[in-house]
Amino acid sequence: MQTNSHIYLFSVSYYGARYKGWAIQKGQPTIQGKLERVFRYVLGHEDFKLLGSSRTDSGVSCRKAFFQLLLKEPSNLKEKVQLINSYLGGEIRIAFEGLCRLEFNLIQASRKKTYRYFFTDDDNPHPFSSSFLVSLFSKVDVEKMRLAAKLFEGTHDFYAFCKPSDTKSDYSRTILHCDIQPAKDTPWVDLGQRVYMMEVIGTGFLYHQVRKMMQAVWKIGIGEWELDELKKRLENPRYSWEKIPTAPPFSLFLWDTELQEDWRLEKD
Repeated sequence: MQTNSHIYLFSVSYYGARYKGWAIQKGQPTIQGKLERVFRYVLGHEDFKLLGSSRTDSGVSCRKAFFQLLLKEPSNLKEKVQLINSYLGGEIRIAFEGLCRLEFNLIQASRKKTYRYFFTDDDNPHPFSSSFLVSLFSKVDVEKMRLAAKLFEGTHDFYAFCKPSDTKSDYSRTILHCDIQPAKDTPWVDLGQRVYMMEVIGTGFLYHQVRKMMQAVWKIGIGEWELDELKKRLENPRYSWEKIPTAPPFSLFLWDTELQEDWRLEKD
């Protein structure tokens, strides 16, 4: 049986508000589902496999991630990118990166991901920003929030900061960087309001992890929690703590994905 011996790498960005996340779900609009439907149309067949570097949640957007397209026969996909993007309709955009080595493992190589969560404590946020920006309608102590964010750095059991699953046993994840700072770059036009972001860089993330981390930091920023409340949940994650609400998805962006392995086929 012939294998998928031609593996192409693409980068992808998307506005996720109208999609139920990356992974295919029966009867639901997803990023992977839309990509596969368009590739079937453009290629004229469905004899391919599409593998993504990240599985974002419903409503979460992405500035930079990757996916592989595995084919049995070669195809001049670089010349088809403009056509593919036109069929994707503007909410999803891809870019051709090149032909991969057969042994390259995208999941294992995507070991450094940056998320940014945008929010404001402005008294009068502009309505046009409501698609991208959570408004807290409460002044926050930014320095205290920065101290809280730094507590997440390192390797911890994040059981108390995610949505646990009956099929998962390992909740240990490594956070390389976590900070609260004024937003440097935003995915929208500057509307003149005070915008902050939590930037989190890690090697991998659990379901709803970043959004629950954000909610915990907000609790400290508005004075609902002291720093010890966060520390205790990191030190004793399996205790029967009150569940942390999940922050809304629309302000979360997978900002960057770094591949830590050479993927390019030399002859390409």
